[in-house]
Amino acid sequence: MNAPEKVVMDGAAAVIPAAGVSRFHESARAQVAGAAHYIDDLPEVRGTLFAAPVMSNVAHGRLVGIDDTAARAMPGVRDIVYSRDVPGDKMLAAFAGDEPVFAIDTVQHVGQVVGLVVADTVMAARRAARKVKLDIEILPAILSVHEAHAAQSYVLPPVFVKRGDAARALSRAPHTLEGTLEIGGQEHFYLEGQVAYALPQEQNQWLVHSSTQHPGEVQHWVAHALGLHNHAVKVECRRMGGGFGGKETQAGHLAVWAAVAAHKLRCPVKLRFDRDDDFMVTGKRHPFAYKYTVGFDDNGLLSGLKLSMMANCGFSADLSGPVADRAVFHADNAYYLADVDIASYRCKTNTQSHTAFRGFGGPQGVIVIENILGDIARELGLDPLAVRRINLYDAAQPVGTPIDTSPEARNHTHYGMAVEDNILHPLLERLEASSAYQARRSAIALWNAKSPVIKRGIAITPVKFGISFTATLFNQAGALVHVYTDGSVQVNHGGTEMGQGLNTKVAQIVADELGVPFERVMATASDTSKIPNASATAASSGTDLNGRAAQYAARNVRDNLASFVCGLDGCGAGAIRFKGGQVISPVATRDFTDVVQRAYANRIQLWSDGFYRTPKIHYDKATLTGRPFYYFAYGAACSEVAIDMLTGESRVLAVDILHDVGTSINPAIDIGQIEGGFVQGMGWLTTEQLVWNEKGYLSTHAPSTYKIPATGDIPARFQVELWPEANREDNVFGSKAVGEPPFMLAISVYEALKEAIAAARGDGARVLLIAPATAENVLCAVMRPAGAD
Repeated sequence: MNAPEKVVMDGAAAVIPAAGVSRFHESARAQVAGAAHYIDDLPEVRGTLFAAPVMSNVAHGRLVGIDDTAARAMPGVRDIVYSRDVPGDKMLAAFAGDEPVFAIDTVQHVGQVVGLVVADTVMAARRAARKVKLDIEILPAILSVHEAHAAQSYVLPPVFVKRGDAARALSRAPHTLEGTLEIGGQEHFYLEGQVAYALPQEQNQWLVHSSTQHPGEVQHWVAHALGLHNHAVKVECRRMGGGFGGKETQAGHLAVWAAVAAHKLRCPVKLRFDRDDDFMVTGKRHPFAYKYTVGFDDNGLLSGLKLSMMANCGFSADLSGPVADRAVFHADNAYYLADVDIASYRCKTNTQSHTAFRGFGGPQGVIVIENILGDIARELGLDPLAVRRINLYDAAQPVGTPIDTSPEARNHTHYGMAVEDNILHPLLERLEASSAYQARRSAIALWNAKSPVIKRGIAITPVKFGISFTATLFNQAGALVHVYTDGSVQVNHGGTEMGQGLNTKVAQIVADELGVPFERVMATASDTSKIPNASATAASSGTDLNGRAAQYAARNVRDNLASFVCGLDGCGAGAIRFKGGQVISPVATRDFTDVVQRAYANRIQLWSDGFYRTPKIHYDKATLTGRPFYYFAYGAACSEVAIDMLTGESRVLAVDILHDVGTSINPAIDIGQIEGGFVQGMGWLTTEQLVWNEKGYLSTHAPSTYKIPATGDIPARFQVELWPEANREDNVFGSKAVGEPPFMLAISVYEALKEAIAAARGDGARVLLIAPATAENVLCAVMRPAGAD
């Protein structure tokens, strides 16, 4: 979609800025035409071989032996690669150092990769891999988070965060509720599966094409496994067909496996998972279980909270530490918690090692407090929106007003960060009015009184989401901007493009900084030989970090050109303007290309680097206190649903969203991210159910057994509006991050379902709805006896 462009008048000329208007995704036309290349589309070098994984069929056991005789006899098979073939460290270079490249002495989950079959074709490798027989002595397996917690089986030590005296507050509260909650995981289901292509180069150097959100980490992991320095490995990624966090660390596994195989066979090796293998090998969103006691008064105002969060991390740490940390950080969502005691347990189970997923633990934190507030409202017979509103952090003060630090002020999080920019009070008021929430709530009550089978529910839930990597060192970025003598511009940065429009936004920023048309700027593939040590494209910080770094790089080139023109015209550098493809001084107006060519002839530097690090952030990792985030992004959604009391089936009827992206760099892309994030969140909470059987086998490992939202699940009414206010912090273009925050707006669907279930039950009892709210789980919630957990 293309919104109307904002036109800036510059004298007699109409200048259309590159940023702040809707522009097509830079690869859109190529993608529609099938001309946008992904890793598996790249031309294969002569001699390329293909790999397929040999996987454990046991959840936990001792690896006694391997019989690969039948596999080696299969047509086209060249070799089979095991742990003994890893030339460097046999453990992956993950921060916890707890995951082997290939299984060594034990297997830890069904689907763990024991080795690779390498063959002349993809299908030959896959057929042979299934012929490898593993002799495994079965050991006891831990398959649930509750078993793990009871056995104190953790991938990392528990973390505790406290403020005030929760026990005392609970003892004095007029009302208390105790409860539990179970929230399932989620498969990333990117359209492009995991893939890597490793090519040996001269002098023991390597080129790896990886579908990854973190090329720098892939470079480090491959070098570590091959026993090389990082400079010997180059990683490239032009684009991914979706990532959602699933390619932040786990793409590194395939790159390492392919590189080890290529090292052994001395030829290029490509490894691409089919969908079933991708499901079985890779980690998911962390499932969580909760236990809580909450105190509150007659109006629903919280007066104490004791909360235990148990994250199912799988068999290794991966990114579970920071994921669980962020869940702790977002257990408040938009609400002030005066007296709180949070315990976070990072549980080790014999399943896939769970990993980053859009929101990175934030959704698992937000949903528990929203669930609690919804239950309080139903307990008191109040409108849940009123209960949410009374518990909000204090509204933001006018810009420049010192923040109130008095004990009475409700503007500091439980981890010690001041909430200075809270716009949820006016934002909720506007959404309540624009969605006609009160009128619809009354109409739904009348509907439910007359309808014996179909019950409806409506809910508004807000989101306050912190923007920055919680690992402070990752909040940095670099970029290169090259201006060529024909006036065209190339930008390269450390971020990766996974369909979210990062390259488009960066190109818009660079175009405006140089005052040239958007079409003159090209963003190129992420490349570790151009931008070293780049952070992952994650934490919704891609544009914040890389856009600012690219802006600084472009500014350096612009300043060089401005100084040159000043020398020609005898004026100050501040008098030079770059607009509409022209360079304007008090003396003359010149074409940008002409200025570039004259500057080149005078040996003026026409390229530059740019570097940016996020200011203000700091926190103590041991106590989880400080300021881990640069700013907060806000939003709210109103969702209306219907359930069938006889079958448990549900449908989302209408959604109204008001979301804060600051000053939008590209409204079309931002709205697309909001819509996509919401629908993905809706899938997490309604249809996407992961089921492991009693032997630890993932039964839902294909589209036939795992249901993501489809076009028929999109509500007939789906309205998205952007909040019209710039970021109060000095962020690029006044924008705010948009990738992850909208995901949590879908919690409004879950809360609306609970409202409908409460109406269906009609007994005033608390609703216990296991997520995802499949038809079975909805029906169970409707039929569950009052007071049963």
